[in-house]
Amino acid sequence: MNAVTSPVRAHLVTLLTEKFDAPADAVDDGAALQDLDLDSLARVELVVSLQEHWGIALDDDADSAADVTVAHLIGRVSTLLAGSTARPAGPAR
Repeated sequence: MNAVTSPVRAHLVTLLTEKFDAPADAVDDGAALQDLDLDSLARVELVVSLQEHWGIALDDDADSAADVTVAHLIGRVSTLLAGSTARPAGPAR
């Protein structure tokens, strides 16, 4: 894992397990969002959460499809972050 991928993965796993109640032992890179019991609304909410946290623009349709994997989202976010100067959103000042 590179310097961008590691925090992205950690954040995604935290979101999936804490916000969406996915079982921690089921969250691995090959797990599809549908396999983690995320319905269509939860998948869109996940994508929106990632966009807001990282300050990036994901494809709401393609990146929230049922067969999208954890690895896909990690790769998409990492790629977008590597190509920008975006940083995680912090507390408002």
